[in-house]
Amino acid sequence: MTTSTPTDVRAAITRRALAPVYLFVGDDDAEIAHLATDITAVVEDELRAFNVDRLYAGEKRVTPASIVESARLLPMMSDRRVVVVLRGERLLKPRRRGRDTDAEAAAGDEASATDLDVLTEYIQRPEPTTTLVITASDVDRSRRIGKALYKSAAIVECWGLKPAKGERVDLRQAARMAEQMVRKAVGDSGQQIEASAARLIAERAGVDIVRLRGDLERLLLYTSGRPKITLADVREVVSAEASNDEWAVTNAIQQGNTAEALRQIGLALDAGGVPYQILGQLGWFVRERLSGSDPRRVPAAVDALFRTDLDLKSSVGDPRVLLERLVVELCGGTEKRSRSTRF
Repeated sequence: MTTSTPTDVRAAITRRALAPVYLFVGDDDAEIAHLATDITAVVEDELRAFNVDRLYAGEKRVTPASIVESARLLPMMSDRRVVVVLRGERLLKPRRRGRDTDAEAAAGDEASATDLDVLTEYIQRPEPTTTLVITASDVDRSRRIGKALYKSAAIVECWGLKPAKGERVDLRQAARMAEQMVRKAVGDSGQQIEASAARLIAERAGVDIVRLRGDLERLLLYTSGRPKITLADVREVVSAEASNDEWAVTNAIQQGNTAEALRQIGLALDAGGVPYQILGQLGWFVRERLSGSDPRRVPAAVDALFRTDLDLKSSVGDPRVLLERLVVELCGGTEKRSRSTRF
């Protein structure tokens, strides 16, 4: 087993010396997504349509055999082909069947040990001109394919605020790491943050890196252009109060109240709201309300809706962050943050 860090991977990208097989595993979806995207950059822009495949484990057309078939293809007019398999846990650690298991996940979980043998054999004897990247939230290392990955692949663990798998969680250490991330993100944005404000975000996240990144993105969107972020700003944006008004988000958008709209979108998601349902609700708002009250804003709003819909379907970012960016645009925010913003 070769253990690498995200820094090691990016150095290998610069040298164009990538491993033939990578396993990105952990709960830090944002870091994993960024790394996978960075690896595809070794293929020239104009040739990526021919030499980069992004496959989603769990989709009916994506099987272990189809993954290997894609990886075995020779690169076209390039020296490197990249195949990225997203949601790999559906192959590497399938969920148990149950009433709450969605049909798509169940389809992906049907890959038997025999089906996986072809992918296992590829991992042991990979194509030298292809880089296969498998991303997963976790891996069953007792299965044959899990053992093959940990023996032959370059393993990159991205556990965010958690320690390496199996190690004891140190909440104080996690809080220190979270606070450092907050200060770095704020500093990178050209702002300052009060110590109490940074602590509040860190304490709210606990060991949940997804929540920390979401809170940070929302806070920086809300305070864009301000020199200093205060405790009051943090309390306004990351309030954990409950809301029972399912139209609170659209009402806040109509009023142009960005802070309240961001707070309500967070509450809706924390309460189990489905991102696609929320997107549909925002689409209704644009069609029925915005078109009647301010038709000049409709073209930009429709464009933002389509971009968010595409990004959600392509899994290019955390759904919470994508919806929050959409809310800021619908509220008429003029300060747009780049999609490539990283924490």
